[in-house]
Amino acid sequence: MRPDILNPLFIEVSALDGVGPKMQKPLEKLGLRRVRDVAYHLPDRFVMRRAVGNLDEASVGEHVIVALTPTQHKGSSGRGPYRVLAQDDVGNICSVTYFGRASYTAKKLLPVGEKRWVAGRIDQYGQMLQIVHPDHVIAESADTFAQLCEPVYALSEGLTQPRITGLIAQSLDRLPELPEWIEAAQFDAEKWPDWREALKLAHKSGHEYARERLAYDELLANSLALMLVRADNRQRKGQRLNGDGHLRDRLELPYRLTGAQSRSVAEIEGDMMQDTPMLRLLQGDVGAGKTVVALNAMLIAVEAGKQAALLAPTEILARQHFETLRAMARPTGVEVALLTGRDKGKARESILMGLLDGSIDMVIGTHAIFQDSVAYKDLGLVVIDEQHRFGVAQRIMLTGKGKQTPHTLAMTATPIPRTLTLAQYGEMDVSRLDEMPPGRQPIDTRVVAQERLEDVLAGVERHITSGQQTYWVCPMVRENENEDIAAAEARYASLKERFGENVVLVHGQLKPELKDAAMERFASGNAKVLVATTVIEVGVDVPAATLMVIEQAERFGLAQLHQLRGRIGRGSEKSVCLLLRGGALSETGRERLALMRETQDGFRLAEEDLRLRGGGELLGTRQSGDAPFRIATLEQITRLLPKAHADAKILIERDGGLSGRRGEAARILLYLFERDWGVQMLRGG
Repeated sequence: MRPDILNPLFIEVSALDGVGPKMQKPLEKLGLRRVRDVAYHLPDRFVMRRAVGNLDEASVGEHVIVALTPTQHKGSSGRGPYRVLAQDDVGNICSVTYFGRASYTAKKLLPVGEKRWVAGRIDQYGQMLQIVHPDHVIAESADTFAQLCEPVYALSEGLTQPRITGLIAQSLDRLPELPEWIEAAQFDAEKWPDWREALKLAHKSGHEYARERLAYDELLANSLALMLVRADNRQRKGQRLNGDGHLRDRLELPYRLTGAQSRSVAEIEGDMMQDTPMLRLLQGDVGAGKTVVALNAMLIAVEAGKQAALLAPTEILARQHFETLRAMARPTGVEVALLTGRDKGKARESILMGLLDGSIDMVIGTHAIFQDSVAYKDLGLVVIDEQHRFGVAQRIMLTGKGKQTPHTLAMTATPIPRTLTLAQYGEMDVSRLDEMPPGRQPIDTRVVAQERLEDVLAGVERHITSGQQTYWVCPMVRENENEDIAAAEARYASLKERFGENVVLVHGQLKPELKDAAMERFASGNAKVLVATTVIEVGVDVPAATLMVIEQAERFGLAQLHQLRGRIGRGSEKSVCLLLRGGALSETGRERLALMRETQDGFRLAEEDLRLRGGGELLGTRQSGDAPFRIATLEQITRLLPKAHADAKILIERDGGLSGRRGEAARILLYLFERDWGVQMLRGG
């Protein structure tokens, strides 16, 4: 239960003055639902304003404070622009412009003939200078805020900088005094302020050390929670599963396992023979053969008289795993079932009965496999595919389905730099599949200028004529009015005009049944071109697809490009990946595309992506769809995480865990950062 001292931070944002239902909507878009969220909404940057005597002294793009006298109001009370023409002390004309029913505000702030000091950014509109939505308009002297350095916050439609600044000030006034959770020697060495002072200072310029302390808090909370999960797991009574090999010996694989696959199976088998429940991550590169390792693990459980369950993040992936595993396992005679949210009526009842009476040995499915209505006779192993898409709480719910805690094998096809593995999977042992199975052909990767689009289309036509299939990937779903970005819908329309019914479209905004229908047409070979966004980056397996075109490839990160490229090269035919690039390439974009041409080693690309862009996408999703770290930057994670990890270890091993004075403070920290699933791991926590 959350400590009472934190209650002021976890009340709804509607408790703040000026926040009604209308204001809650733009705050919700920013994820600001409670007072705590508003207090932690840190500035994106700071802007230094310069007081100028007149507009001649200002440059376009500069943030200034200037005295202006309104001369005319132009515009209506509707949604169009409302302009206030004003002149400076030497007669230069400037438009102060508002959008969105702002006539009342403009008339009140800028009465004709009365001098006002206006703070904002100077822009050019045609031949005229303008200030759009000024940050401040005051009647006092410019000395009131000359040289003022102000925080600039992320906004959503309906919010202004003054409004969000006011809400943040209110939330900071509500901060309670909290006990110190950082180890004393570490706290003294860093010379950090206490938590409340740090959070207040982080909203002011020149206090990076305060932000650093907040990042450390977040990393410490994460490290501690993962350690508690691991410690709890070691104390749990598991089940020793000794597979005798009689089912695995019946497998008729057309290839021998690689050294990495054999090593991983041996590590998993060793874990499953222990009393302590296994908690292992199988980290594989694209196409490194995780599925056959998972099958071996599941067969070990069945050999020992138990059941095994595989959890996939989407129905498409669940069905694909089901078809693959059922075909591979057929010689063994084990009963394999599929259970998704779509199963209804007698078919669903039959599967539920089979799981309960033990006639189903292995089940593959979506989150449906751990709903309350699903019970197992004796669940021995849980395999979680694409682990980063599930929260720890979901995993705990699934492992609660066994008579005793089942073994857990998590899998991810996103290679993660070693520096980040601790941050994301600190509670797990890790097995790495870092070599490709024999038969996987290298993919010919080429960078092509967008101007050669017609040549690319001709190549796609030849490809279709030869009976092969193509992925065409776009960075967005629809055209953006302000940017020339290729959109999936527009590209689908143009390709369909050329290739007819051979073209299907898949993106994240489609209804699941439409998405599945399009995928099934492509997988069965009835459609030859699949136009898609990045929804296809993980798990889709169509061996006949041997060509991939990625439009505006410079807009994707290395890790994402590598995942997308991994959809081809799955059959015996040679595969080609064409990276279409725009005209204006940054140095980073150029280097990224060159690396894609140079290597297919996902682990190397992950490290390079970390270096080039900061790896937010590498971290994936940790809790309830949220990014794992909201405050700590990548540089801070790399530098501070080892210290936070060591601090958490001292707390558990030397300072008595969550009991004792520092332990009570640490418990508050876990609830503050909503890592309280770590607290739940403790008996009676």
